[in-house]
Amino acid sequence: MSQHKQLQEGRWFEMSLAEQMSHIGSEVFRALAWKKKGNENYSWMALERALELLDLQLQDSRYRSRLKEFCRLREVICDYFIGGNEYGSTEKQWENYFLSFNRAARKNF
Repeated sequence: MSQHKQLQEGRWFEMSLAEQMSHIGSEVFRALAWKKKGNENYSWMALERALELLDLQLQDSRYRSRLKEFCRLREVICDYFIGGNEYGSTEKQWENYFLSFNRAARKNF
């Protein structure tokens, strides 16, 4: 079931890359926060929303040249939350990665 029906109906594809990545990052931040608090259910729901947004990102034809990057991002996020964290990601690295998009998105407003 889609959590982001309005975004799927086209709004997502009108956003800038920074805005899109900022939205994905917000869900990743929520998943991290709930994981830290020990609420696996809420963490899982936020992760599902982040992956749903990443799937929308993969459909955005404006960024076809970055398809490999977005696929790898999805893979590493899944590895961190679901797999064995073979890539050795840390909460701080996720924060640093997505905060740069948040700053860029705010700069454009």
